[in-house]
Amino acid sequence: MKKLYLASKNLGKIEEYKKLLLSVNCQLLLQPDSIDVQENGITFRENAIKKASEVSKKTRNYAISDDSGICIDALDGKPGIYSSRYAHNDQKRIERVLNELEGQENRSAFFIANVCVCSPTGNVILESEAKCFGNIILKPRGNSGFGYDPIFEEVSSKLTFAEMNNKLKDSCSHRGKAIKKIIPQLLEMFS
Repeated sequence: MKKLYLASKNLGKIEEYKKLLLSVNCQLLLQPDSIDVQENGITFRENAIKKASEVSKKTRNYAISDDSGICIDALDGKPGIYSSRYAHNDQKRIERVLNELEGQENRSAFFIANVCVCSPTGNVILESEAKCFGNIILKPRGNSGFGYDPIFEEVSSKLTFAEMNNKLKDSCSHRGKAIKKIIPQLLEMFS
């Protein structure tokens, strides 16, 4: 079975990827602790490519990565590429966003994910991007997910990502939609 490294140290993300890539015949592994990648790109795409490329070269295996985040209209698109670095932890990030949005009527936002797969030589062989639209609610709701999930209410379901079951979240989330676009090629690569 071919190996596919997830270029991330985020345990929540690997659980999500295991479900999203269930149909792909590969051994999904988390990026080794010894590999550190500086996310210093200025776009989600640049960061996704950088992570997948470095991990694939250092492991000499295929690597998949995404750079994703939340972009809030009233905050001029922030936190954007700094979503995971907007504060020290998930709770503090949520508090910061809610504080910055205090008194704002426009609470529209979108999650975006840029997904990239690199060959063992570090070359980009697949990439995809998708968005999920919604609003930032006034206080957290739900107990699932990670990151900004408890304050992001998806536009059509009116549920936060933290209130959704896995199947619903995978079908409408930015990451789920971006990965779904490349599943046919992944199935071919790992058959």
